[in-house]
Amino acid sequence: MSGNMSFAIADVIAHEKLADMQPVTTIGIDIGSRQSKAVMVGKDHVHTAITASGVHPHETAARLVDKLLKVSALSRSDIARIAGTGYGRIALKFDDIPAEVITEITCHAMGAHHLHAGTRTIIDIGGQDCKAIKLDTRNGRVTEFAMNDKCAAGSGRFLEKTAEMLGYQLEELGARAMESTKQLQMSSQCVVFAESEIVSLKAKGEKPEDIAAGVHFAIARRVCNLVNRIGLDPELAFSGGVSNNLGVKHALESLLNRPFVTPRLNAVFCGALGAAMIAQQQACGNADAESAPQEMEVDA
Repeated sequence: MSGNMSFAIADVIAHEKLADMQPVTTIGIDIGSRQSKAVMVGKDHVHTAITASGVHPHETAARLVDKLLKVSALSRSDIARIAGTGYGRIALKFDDIPAEVITEITCHAMGAHHLHAGTRTIIDIGGQDCKAIKLDTRNGRVTEFAMNDKCAAGSGRFLEKTAEMLGYQLEELGARAMESTKQLQMSSQCVVFAESEIVSLKAKGEKPEDIAAGVHFAIARRVCNLVNRIGLDPELAFSGGVSNNLGVKHALESLLNRPFVTPRLNAVFCGALGAAMIAQQQACGNADAESAPQEMEVDA
């Protein structure tokens, strides 16, 4: 996936939201467990950057800011505000630029809202957890959500382990699953037991692509349990790093019987975009940038 890119703002932000854009330049940074993403939003352009998450979140964030300044040809004094979110957001701090931290749920909702103003439900799957989020189409605020961060079975971490066991690169796992010609049922709802099930299926001579597809549908069923807790209201968006996995996307659309909206920007940047948009509101004195409701963990 290309990291440092620039887009005309009208090609990224939903047309209904362009009038709400503020005349300041802000940055949103999403520090994930595996990858970290950043989005700069200015008057005319949107710039993106991505990098592997390092041991120290602040160093990772500083690297992303440098990438954005390079691709945008701006200086640090041009940045009105930075907002951080994600796994390592609490460690973000900049001495020369006002900064704040915001919950992931709030940022993903705001990002999806600005990519497609009609979005009402979001599925967000990252490296460590998965979430189902409902939002208000009038303003992108979260109205309800459920999350599972206690088990890896519905996250990118499980996909990484599956790819390793099947001899695939993580980036090709979803495409390989789409080549499946046989429906295998993965009964395990725990990563440890699922790994044993994969070993057993390999021993029986099942094809790797069929096993991969079975794993993707097992993940999708677990995520669907979260969606069922809050209810599915179309239109439906998919965000987070796993949104680029074709196998998971196909499995979710099949089980939910609903298509995902086509994003105007790679949805891996959804949380960072939402953070940048909230930073714009805060920089211009808009106190309506509302926090998400109290987190509700669900054992899916």
